[in-house]
Amino acid sequence: MRHRGRWDPGRRFLQVAVDIEKPDPSPLRSSSSTTSAYLARDFVRRHHRAVLTTYYPDGRAQLSPVTVGVDEAGNVVISTRETATKTRNLRGDPRVVLCALTEAFLGEWILIEGRASILHLPEAMEPLVDYYRGISGEHPDWDDYRAAMVRDRRVLLRVTITRAGPDRHG
Repeated sequence: MRHRGRWDPGRRFLQVAVDIEKPDPSPLRSSSSTTSAYLARDFVRRHHRAVLTTYYPDGRAQLSPVTVGVDEAGNVVISTRETATKTRNLRGDPRVVLCALTEAFLGEWILIEGRASILHLPEAMEPLVDYYRGISGEHPDWDDYRAAMVRDRRVLLRVTITRAGPDRHG
């Protein structure tokens, strides 16, 4: 895949022209041919800062700054605690919205909508290791990392992308 982007300072997002040699296997409900789950995954692989929106039982939005990655299956992944509000909210309503940003904040960004599943320990341990490696590289002490995951009651959120954008300009 080749893509070219240009920064549009008036709109605060990257406009992208895409030549896709192989079709993306993930269907999107977006009407835009230039924004896809493939581009969203590519963006998240390079930029790990995001704001996650989950929903309280009464429908109010709950927002959390998070660190995001992409797993081998193409899910957006997030490490969090079993006791976190976002985790409790997702047990009742799996819908999420992510706004992934660059480190510069006022640069490129992409909006991702999806449905999250929660992977609990002990099944989450190796995916949590993969999550760390994908974002930060090798840990100096994997035994210590694994112990911290248990101590902190970590879970891995896996977000299946259902829509990515922006799919409108202006």
